[in-house]
Amino acid sequence: MTVRIEKSGSVWTVIHSRPEARNAMDSDSAEALYQAFLEFENDEDANVAVFWGEGGAFCAGWDLKQAASLEEPNPLSDLAIPADGGDNGDGSDIPMGAMGPSRLELNKPVIAAVAGPAVAGGMELALWCDFRVMEESAYLGVYCRRWGIPLIDGGTVRLPRLVGEGRALELILTGRQVMAEECERLGLCEYVVADGQSRDKAEELGHQIAAFPQLCVQADRRSVRKQHGLSVRDALTQEWYNSRSVLEAEGIAGANRFSSGEGRHGEFDQ
Repeated sequence: MTVRIEKSGSVWTVIHSRPEARNAMDSDSAEALYQAFLEFENDEDANVAVFWGEGGAFCAGWDLKQAASLEEPNPLSDLAIPADGGDNGDGSDIPMGAMGPSRLELNKPVIAAVAGPAVAGGMELALWCDFRVMEESAYLGVYCRRWGIPLIDGGTVRLPRLVGEGRALELILTGRQVMAEECERLGLCEYVVADGQSRDKAEELGHQIAAFPQLCVQADRRSVRKQHGLSVRDALTQEWYNSRSVLEAEGIAGANRFSSGEGRHGEFDQ
């Protein structure tokens, strides 16, 4: 089994384990990861996921040995997104991506814990997550540039939204290695930790997020995710209608708890 889930309360760690291939993605692993994240999304007891590659590598991209074996007339037909596809909210109504969960639009946060390479499709998976914790020796890069394989798992969409169009094009067109320190500087990751510590740090952050009222966490996350391309006014309108019911359901009760003495001076312990 190349994918497993380890649970610590409401924080789930989804583990991809093909260390002999530096966690390069084959079709079985892609399907297993896709199903694991749908299970996380649909479980009421799960709040935050950590995505980690076992054995010192996050993901070295699509397994090119498997790709080379594709001999059908149209080997990528199963990946095609129909132009008139529906929308059931989480992305599961369209075919999954080559890398597995890369087309899912979950309602819950996912934190990438990155050791070693997160390159080509592996970089796209890291960008799919809400934010990234990278080890000092970890790196990103569009390594598929040298083999004529384009980004088909969201890299051309998510990368410019994180770092801007010019920097995204520089990284995509050169395919160069981007070490963790530079990733943090560019906004490609949010934490850099010592080697061997990415999973622990990501799980620590996961428990911190999971301790907050979750309707509010998900509403704010959803507003950030869905404001791309909207005018300020339309985004403000969306934010209001997205958050109004949450304010009534959780916010008023939280304000009452604060007024009774809880949470003063930045203390967030539950």
